[in-house]
Amino acid sequence: MPQISQIIDTYASQFFWLLIVFGLIYFTIGRGMLPKIEANMDARDRKIADDLAAAERARAEADNLEDGGSAQIAEARVAAQAKANEAKAKAAKDAEARLAVADAEIGAKLAAAEADLAKASAKAMTSIESVAAEAAADIVAKVSGAKVSAAQAATAVKVVLSNG
Repeated sequence: MPQISQIIDTYASQFFWLLIVFGLIYFTIGRGMLPKIEANMDARDRKIADDLAAAERARAEADNLEDGGSAQIAEARVAAQAKANEAKAKAAKDAEARLAVADAEIGAKLAAAEADLAKASAKAMTSIESVAAEAAADIVAKVSGAKVSAAQAATAVKVVLSNG
């Protein structure tokens, strides 16, 4: 068959050029472009891995800062509470001292007022005794018509007042 024998002659040059084109494509893409693409992908992967590692380090640092901040806040809270307790104690001590001074002043005023009251009471009693003696002398004079001396009336009033 002549058609089959022509296939090899006709297509042999086409197979040759097909192999050359595929070889050029292989070396152009496989040896020229593919390493660049792989290098670019490797660089991207390294960049992503570095970014993830940096984010992990930043998160760990933030956690450490949070723990340190919480500890500092707790220390500050304890210090503030201690200062508040100290201020309360000092205020109570000052108030107690002022209260003691005021109590002493009130005690002195009270003692003075009691002394004045005792004097006024004694004075009132003497004036009551004298008024009562005069009234008793007048009553005895009006009721019985007898004259009573002021000394006798004063003695009688003292006796009655002392017995109740």
